[in-house]
Amino acid sequence: MVLADLDARPVAVAGPEPDATELAALLAGTYEHAGPVHRPPWAAVPLIVAGELSGALAARDAAEAELAPAAALVARSLDHAALRRARSRITQAELRTLRAQISPHFLHNALAVIGARIRTDPDRARTLLNDFADYLRYSFSTQGDYATVADELQAVQTYLELQRARFDDRMELTVRMAPEILPVAIPFLVIQPIVENAVRHGLEPKPGPGAISVSGFGEGPLCVIEVEDDGVGMRPEEAGAILAGRGGGRGGVGLANVDQRLRTVYGPEYGLVIETAPGGGTKVVIRVPKFMRGVTTR
Repeated sequence: MVLADLDARPVAVAGPEPDATELAALLAGTYEHAGPVHRPPWAAVPLIVAGELSGALAARDAAEAELAPAAALVARSLDHAALRRARSRITQAELRTLRAQISPHFLHNALAVIGARIRTDPDRARTLLNDFADYLRYSFSTQGDYATVADELQAVQTYLELQRARFDDRMELTVRMAPEILPVAIPFLVIQPIVENAVRHGLEPKPGPGAISVSGFGEGPLCVIEVEDDGVGMRPEEAGAILAGRGGGRGGVGLANVDQRLRTVYGPEYGLVIETAPGGGTKVVIRVPKFMRGVTTR
C-alpha cells in the first residue's frame, strides 16, 4: 500500500511499491478524474481532505470496495491533523497579539512609580525594579504555548506588587491557590490580562482603596481560577460585548483574546465567565480541564 502526495511521490509505503513510472501513470488518472483508477494489479483512490484533493492511496491486488473505506479513514486522520495544526497556529498568533498589547499604560506607570521611589525609598525602588524585570522576562518568554498555574501565579503576584506600589499600598491583595492545581498546565498568559483588566477598569475608576483576589481550586476533573475585584463593575451586556471583542475602552481586546484562546485549546464550552453588576465589582472565572492531551509544558 502506498500513500502518495499530489506530486505522485510516495509519502509512506507498506509492502511492495510499484515502479515509479507505473505509480505516476496510476496517480495521474486518479488526480485527473478525482476518482478511483484500476490498473491491474494496482488500484488507487483519491484522498479528499477538507474538501480538497490532497493525495491518493494506492494498493496492490485490492478491490475498490476494500480500498475506499481505508482511504476515507486516512483522509479523516489527515483532516484532524490539519485541524490541530491550524488551531496551534491560531493560538500562537493570538499569543503574539497579546504580547504586543502589553499595556503601555502599565509600563509607563510602573517606571514612574519606581522613579518616584529612587530618592525616598531606594530599597523599595530596587525591589520594584527587579519585579518589573521579572514581569517583562516572563511576559516575553519564548518557553512555549503553556505554563503551569504556579508560573502564571508568580507573574501575577509580581504584576500586583507593582500595581500595589502605584496605589500607595491602598490596594488589598488576596491570593489563594490550592496546591493540587499549581502543577496544572494552562495556556500561557491567561491570568495576567484578567488581573490587569480588574485593576485598570475595576479599581482605578473607584475612589478610595480597593481589593482584588486571585483564587484557584480543583473541582473534580476541572481546574477553576477566579479573579475578583470590588471595583466599579459593569452592566452584564457590557461584559458580553467585551468577550465578543467589542469592549472598546473597557479592555475587551485582552479578555476576548484570552477567551478565544481557551476555546481554541479546550473547546467552545471552556471560555471565560464574567459575573458583574454596576457598583458590585467583577468576577472572572476560568474553568478548564486539569489534564488534556497536548496541553503540557514539556
